[in-house]
Amino acid sequence: MKVLVATEKPFAKIAVDGIREVVEKNGYELALLEKYTDVNDLYKAVADADALIVRSDKVTKEVIDHANNLKIVVRAGAGYDNLDLEACTAKGIVAMNTPGQNSNAVAELVMGMLVYTVRNFYNGKSGSELMGKKLGLLAFGNVGRNVARIAKGFGMDVYAFDEFVPADKIEEAGVHAVANRDALFETCDVVSSRPATWSACTSRPLPRPSRASTTLW
Repeated sequence: MKVLVATEKPFAKIAVDGIREVVEKNGYELALLEKYTDVNDLYKAVADADALIVRSDKVTKEVIDHANNLKIVVRAGAGYDNLDLEACTAKGIVAMNTPGQNSNAVAELVMGMLVYTVRNFYNGKSGSELMGKKLGLLAFGNVGRNVARIAKGFGMDVYAFDEFVPADKIEEAGVHAVANRDALFETCDVVSSRPATWSACTSRPLPRPSRASTTLW
């Protein structure tokens, strides 16, 4: 059985070593395709793979069509937005993800970017502190919960809205639940949101007048 790890942006060495240890310990072969720039390289590499592990690499219908032996594809991250689930289903390929595995890393990055922002991007001019400010979380999943935990360590007052998470569950985590998105923007100094393909933190204009002076996406 051949396990292919195909990553345009490679995993850290410690992660690859861990994957290799598990794969080879069970008598399987590990193949690596890293930093590839031509999708044809992926087509060739996946042709005889039994299992495929990716990050945000696109596993399209064309990739699936080139995979003659593929039985399972695993996205190392949350969501399935980069996997063609219809194509996987048509060929009987199991599609999996790993929600929550990198949530703390993302949360730390959010807080790092927030410190960078309120300190005026370290341009030598006076900035402000996070202590006492109201942080709003527009989504309260694995990442949001970790952001809340870290933000409270900075002395921030944390609020959240998530249409899929009941208010009482948000309150149980020590976070103030608000009724809707608009209330979050009206209440908080900073709002953090993670779209399905979270890729960067940047300040963006808000859709309506609000209290929030910084929005992290």
